[in-house]
Amino acid sequence: MKKFALLFITMAFGLALTACSTGDATVKIGVIGPLTGDYSMYGIAVENGAKLAADEINAAGGVLGKDLEVIAYDSKGDLVEGVNAYNRLVDQDEIDALVGATFSGVTLAVKELAVDDGLPVLTPTATNPTVTLDAPNVFRACYTDSYQGSTIAQFTIDTLLATKAAVYYNVDDAYSEGLAEAFAATYEAVSLTVDTYTFSAGTDDYNATLTQIKAGGYDVVFVPAYVAEVGAILTQARTIGFGDTAFVGGDGWDGIEADYAAEAEGYYFGNHYAKTDPAANVQAFVTNYTEKYGEAPNALAALAYDAVYVMAAAMEAAGTTEKQAVIDALATLEYNDAVTGAIKFDSNGDPVKAITIIQVVDGQHVVAAKVQGE
Repeated sequence: MKKFALLFITMAFGLALTACSTGDATVKIGVIGPLTGDYSMYGIAVENGAKLAADEINAAGGVLGKDLEVIAYDSKGDLVEGVNAYNRLVDQDEIDALVGATFSGVTLAVKELAVDDGLPVLTPTATNPTVTLDAPNVFRACYTDSYQGSTIAQFTIDTLLATKAAVYYNVDDAYSEGLAEAFAATYEAVSLTVDTYTFSAGTDDYNATLTQIKAGGYDVVFVPAYVAEVGAILTQARTIGFGDTAFVGGDGWDGIEADYAAEAEGYYFGNHYAKTDPAANVQAFVTNYTEKYGEAPNALAALAYDAVYVMAAAMEAAGTTEKQAVIDALATLEYNDAVTGAIKFDSNGDPVKAITIIQVVDGQHVVAAKVQGE
């Protein structure tokens, strides 16, 4: 009887261990982004980049000897949907870390929840400066809006020799406004002329304002917005005719050549990387991504790819997926193999890295410069 009881206890203990080990069989990283709707191109790129990195990491042995699993949910670009996705990832999926969210607004919506949970967060693409403030567990792989806006402005001054600029931005979008303010401040700091013009979300007709801008005789027009808006603006600007005036944008222009190559021809935008960069790691990423998904990767895909590799490296450095240990490892990590440039975080969790300036030539990306900001 005693032997039977001991056997029963031993079996029960073994089953309990099996149950525990099954729950810990994978390392789980959550991804949040707009996978449907008008901005799905951005969320899908982030999901694809993250999953490609996970596939490669698993082929090389995984993380801490376990397979890396990427779980992606759709925010639809909506704050409430983003919070719901976060709660599902944490409460149901029990993720070890979050690579997301994709947009700044959604990332800010889940930020305080993540701070309370002490969850390691590495957003690949949320550029709003406040994302990492007062959040020691939150990091980003991309540069901030203010850093990008000021660095692009410096490029137009130093390389395009502009002395008079117009800034045309979406007053309803924090991303657009952040870049616009930083760009304008850089011109004002060196006593150059800069005038701002605005449009609202949902605008279809930009002609009246573009006519005003044309009359201003500017050297450059900075349009910090996303492809859907930029494409319409450039189309209408070409109709009006701006002569030698250069239109310039930020990373929201990435992918502009797919539908608006002719409209964007000769113009410049700042980006996190160029798919035409000859660096071996960049070309390997572009080749592998294109083979897997049937299209070349945009910058958001590259940033998500890097973010998953960085998070995995932090876990390896920590020797555990315990949350605070991973956060501490991220804070001191130097990751030099990133497609979008070497990543080391400052005290706020932000990287300081060079911005690639791309010119659209014959529908292709040509690296015009790599500019290091202040």
